[in-house]
Amino acid sequence: MKVALIYNENKIDPDDVINVFGMTTKEHYSKNAVERVARALEKGGHTVKVVEGDIHLADELREFMPKVVAGDSPGMVFNMAYGIQGQNRYTHVPAMMEMLGIPYIGSGPAGHAVVQDKVMTKIVLQKNNISTPGFWVFRTSEDTFDDLVFPVIVKPKLESTSMGMEVVDNWDDLRKAVQVQIEKFQQDILVEQFISGREFAVGVMGNNPNIDILPIVEINLDDPDQIQTIDDKKKKGGVGKTCPAKLSKEKAKEMKKMCIDAFSSLGLNDYSRVDFRMDKDENLYILELNSMASLGTGGSLFYAAQTARYTYESLINKILDVAAMRYFGSSQSAIDGAEPDMTQPLRVVARTYLRGHLQSIKETLRDLVNLNTHVYNIDNVNKMGNILARRLKHLGFHEHVHKQFDIGDFHYFKNHDESENDVLIISHMDTHYGPNDMINYYEDGDKIIGSGIAESKGGLTVMLGALHALRFAKRLRKVRCAVLLTTDDSLGGKFSKDIVQQYSKTSRYVLGLKSASKDGGIITTCYGRNDYQIRFTAPNVFSADIHGIIPVLGKKISAIEKLSKDEKDYRVRTTSIASSGTHGHTPNFATLSLICSFKTPQLGTSLDAKIRNIMKKRESGAPKLDVAINQIHTRPPVMEEESDTVFYEKIEDLAKKHEIKIKRYEQVMSSDISNVPAELPALDGFGPKGHKYRSTQEYIVHDSIVERAALLTSVIYMCSEKDGS
Repeated sequence: MKVALIYNENKIDPDDVINVFGMTTKEHYSKNAVERVARALEKGGHTVKVVEGDIHLADELREFMPKVVAGDSPGMVFNMAYGIQGQNRYTHVPAMMEMLGIPYIGSGPAGHAVVQDKVMTKIVLQKNNISTPGFWVFRTSEDTFDDLVFPVIVKPKLESTSMGMEVVDNWDDLRKAVQVQIEKFQQDILVEQFISGREFAVGVMGNNPNIDILPIVEINLDDPDQIQTIDDKKKKGGVGKTCPAKLSKEKAKEMKKMCIDAFSSLGLNDYSRVDFRMDKDENLYILELNSMASLGTGGSLFYAAQTARYTYESLINKILDVAAMRYFGSSQSAIDGAEPDMTQPLRVVARTYLRGHLQSIKETLRDLVNLNTHVYNIDNVNKMGNILARRLKHLGFHEHVHKQFDIGDFHYFKNHDESENDVLIISHMDTHYGPNDMINYYEDGDKIIGSGIAESKGGLTVMLGALHALRFAKRLRKVRCAVLLTTDDSLGGKFSKDIVQQYSKTSRYVLGLKSASKDGGIITTCYGRNDYQIRFTAPNVFSADIHGIIPVLGKKISAIEKLSKDEKDYRVRTTSIASSGTHGHTPNFATLSLICSFKTPQLGTSLDAKIRNIMKKRESGAPKLDVAINQIHTRPPVMEEESDTVFYEKIEDLAKKHEIKIKRYEQVMSSDISNVPAELPALDGFGPKGHKYRSTQEYIVHDSIVERAALLTSVIYMCSEKDGS
């Protein structure tokens, strides 16, 4: 199942809201906690996308969630978002899910709204004859109540996690405490009769009529008048806990019944925590309920779940299953109270591994992006080759280096000793970014930006993640895998052409690592490329003209631009112009550089003829020029052959099992697979989703790292004729 895990950052980014307005939430999960839940869901066999609950949420979910009305299997939202600002913050994401028509875990807007308001909670409990301490509501510090009995506990009525709590035993201290909290929290203040005694927390999971109560947790207070504050909860280890609590069977049964009655009366769903006090006479009082009980490893809910023999992973997936049962009538999780094992499908094992190692994968990506590997920065290109060589040797690959002189060395790796590869993975280490236009790695929302990150370095990182996942799943040795890393993609592959052909011929399948398109496109076709360097030499008659050869060049460039102005199947662009004059005279020498991209070989031939005709054509009124046309780089286009179609369809089946959307994609740029023999199945675009090649905004989509690495894991394994699902 596709699961969108929604959370909130710990501070407001002005770009995430229209205006900063009202009270901001004081609650949030750490990134580590969010990733822990995501890993747990991945272990349950789910496809997880982590999404921030802000102004962009609907767009993110529209892209990710299945369209049930179109026949897709349903997805769900795992809501960990406490809201950003304003009133009833717990209700914001659930209300949006109701509007968008997306199932989600946890209570609905009405349930959250009532429970988050402690006063409304107590009114509902009283109306249903469920014991709760007496209370009074202060709108100002000067309010007076004749029936108020000390001691009392003072707390804001709309906050949770023990915020602002204080016990007082006289009117002066009460008024001071109320005034402080009104100013701090900007809301009415609940003043509640303080119950001296023992304190308990009880986890609730399920929905009517099947509501389960977890083992009761006692908060180990030092004395009956102690309270557990937010500072206590933030301390490492917090206040000690005992589970199961030492209670008589009758008292435990009474407490569990009160939980079920309160949970049902308040209209809650799926899971909650109920907080109790028990006085010296063993009278029980419900203090409050938390409809978004903490899922942290130090929280009472998990503490109780461990006593009930849940692992963290099985608890998280149990909550998802409870919600799925409520919506669909069936469980959706692969976990049933136990850790997953290697008998699970490869896609589940791979996602579990990749989600758990996402931070280290990103650190590798940062190191590669921040290394300037301009095609002529030979030292750094070779340094990157050595970095990747160490990683691949660690995975059991042995290396053959093809020494180069004008560019960095080529590297070829195999994890076997046979003559044929099941799969050859091709990528390049060079970029066209020099030191002056290189952009270092940085994250911006869901994008990771940096030079070469989409064109090659994101794909190389995804490949390493996929190979590590295969080793983790004990399947890497079952694949005869090879990797070829070239260093001349910026030059159109002029030096690596023969080597690509050589190793492709010994491989059954070939995969390229350029980024997928923004909508998940796998590259089935890509344009060919011709690079030209054209030298013009003019007679000395131009020396009398103050502009020399430049006006002639202008007309030729204008004619070149018109060639592809309205064309979709080929492109021509000028990359440089250099002109000079002999001994300081006006320019009579010039060099023009062009790059041409074309969809078919026939278009390439036709375009070549048109370029030559334009360049050699004599301009009206101008002397004849000496024109030398040098075609310095060339790559043929990649056409989708029958073998490619069959291969793509197999990958499409895998993608459906991964719940990943892919499509055929036609790339205008050329690729290393251009030099793969046509009869071999070869596809590109197995890197993360990305865009804006060779620009200052080149980026990949953060959440696609795990998604595409998991898919690549299955594709590599499928190439060995095993069931890679």
